[in-house]
Amino acid sequence: MKSWQKQDISINKTQSIISALRQMDAAKVKLLLVMDEGKFHSLISIGDIQRAIIANKSLETPIEGILRKEVKVASVNDDREAVIARMKERRNDFMPVVDDDYNVVDIIFWDDISNIREGRIKNKFNLPVIIMAGGKGTRLRPLTNVLPKPLIPIGEQTMMEDIMDKFVECGCHEFFISVNYKADFIRRYFDNLKKAQYHLTYFQEDHPLGTAGSLHLLKDHINSTFFVSNCDIIIDEDYSQILDFHRTNGNEITMVAALKNYSIPYGTLETGEGGQLIGLTEKPDMTFKINTGMYILEPHLINEIPSDRLYHITFLIEKLLNEGRKVGVFPISEGAWTDIGNWDEYFKYCVK
Repeated sequence: MKSWQKQDISINKTQSIISALRQMDAAKVKLLLVMDEGKFHSLISIGDIQRAIIANKSLETPIEGILRKEVKVASVNDDREAVIARMKERRNDFMPVVDDDYNVVDIIFWDDISNIREGRIKNKFNLPVIIMAGGKGTRLRPLTNVLPKPLIPIGEQTMMEDIMDKFVECGCHEFFISVNYKADFIRRYFDNLKKAQYHLTYFQEDHPLGTAGSLHLLKDHINSTFFVSNCDIIIDEDYSQILDFHRTNGNEITMVAALKNYSIPYGTLETGEGGQLIGLTEKPDMTFKINTGMYILEPHLINEIPSDRLYHITFLIEKLLNEGRKVGVFPISEGAWTDIGNWDEYFKYCVK
């Protein structure tokens, strides 16, 4: 068996959208070969799936119904260096090499031709990033009794550095850090670190203000579209695509949502009036869009956040919804979101 076949990056065209998402997560890829009776049929990317979900397609829709009409592949007769040049230009995860009978004879992977992750960001941008780092990190006690959550180590750096580095890859360098618990500890760490790619501005709560209450302190400091991220989440996505979705749809807020799947290990019953059985589903799978804790906001919204009182970002979102204003939801796969604020996910992320 060829090495690429062991990675399970191919899927039959009759499989569902949710099956493709799960397979991408399992193989840790964002592109799959679509096959038909063992022959190459097409390619499906995470972007194809996201566009289908945004268009409100059912997750059970067969992927053959959402495929692009044309995809670019390499022929066995193509010059390999020319193929690699095209890959770098288009930022493909991989490029299948197909013969005249639609057999996949080889695959050229991005990781084999470049070790530069930032080369895969489609469109660089430079926008402010707010990191909410004021919480006590109670889920990670007793470690957070000593260290503030943003400084918990991941490999050779901290949790917050990991988050900021993903924005630096996109071209962002201006970070506004909301601090409260062990704020001096966080300041001292980054003052001593002196990483040139981080331009840090701190703003401090005198008391807990919720997930958005401290943003009023940035009034007159931010005048452009900006990202907000919790300090304990990792989003493995091309952030420029989220920004493009936000701008294209004219959203005032865009929420990043992970498609979280739950398997119910029992038969579920639906009943009607008088306790009569209407339907029965054996061991159903249920998928929900989960708020990941990353958002894009327009700057005028800072003026709508009340000063010096507890105010969660969900309060602001509900306000906009009640007023008929635009709040977008950008879907990502379950595997693209890691909540490293709890021990199970923290250990998984650290040892991956």
